[in-house]
Amino acid sequence: MFEMVQAGGWLMFPIILCSIVSAAICTERFWTLRHDQIAPRNLLPQVWNSIKNNEMDTKRLRELRSNSPLGQILAAGINSHRRGRELMKESIEEVASHVVHELERYLNTLGTVAAITPLLGLLGTVIGMIKVFSAIRLEGAGNAAVLAGGISEALITTAAGLSVAIPSLFFYRYFQRKVDDLVISMEQEALKLVEVLYADRERGSDSKKPEIARVASR
Repeated sequence: MFEMVQAGGWLMFPIILCSIVSAAICTERFWTLRHDQIAPRNLLPQVWNSIKNNEMDTKRLRELRSNSPLGQILAAGINSHRRGRELMKESIEEVASHVVHELERYLNTLGTVAAITPLLGLLGTVIGMIKVFSAIRLEGAGNAAVLAGGISEALITTAAGLSVAIPSLFFYRYFQRKVDDLVISMEQEALKLVEVLYADRERGSDSKKPEIARVASR
């Protein structure tokens, strides 16, 4: 392995660095973007039960906010639901934009790695071929060792760059799709909360929730 790195020339070192960055980001995103951690499946029913039972006090609202990204969005909706449906939706959208930004953390870096590593490999190819033609000009085509060194550098860097770029691009697209799915799931849960709160309010039952009204007015 070390011989291959040495044969590839100095451009192998930034390519290896890119591979380390890519692997670290993929590992971190796999751990962070778990569905049960971002949008727990039973969170909305639990929140609604707490509201109906007048248990959604300041402490529970704070716990909800720190529980998960979906909890942050639902807490924003609960806090602003007394100000009207449209303002409630605006509050949810404002918090959701911050949540999405956090979900997309490091993905631009991963996309950059996927984009630059083939270029680094191509640069290595160009440098290797320059060495080949320089050797031919100086020593003729009879020195196979010199020619093999330049060709080896050209091929190894290209292969290394593509080996890093292909999985990086794959996981970049995969995580983008996963973030989109999570965002859609959280939007659906937030809209359900809006509709349930205002359907219940239209039935005149919001007067039975003094505790949630008190918390939301803070």
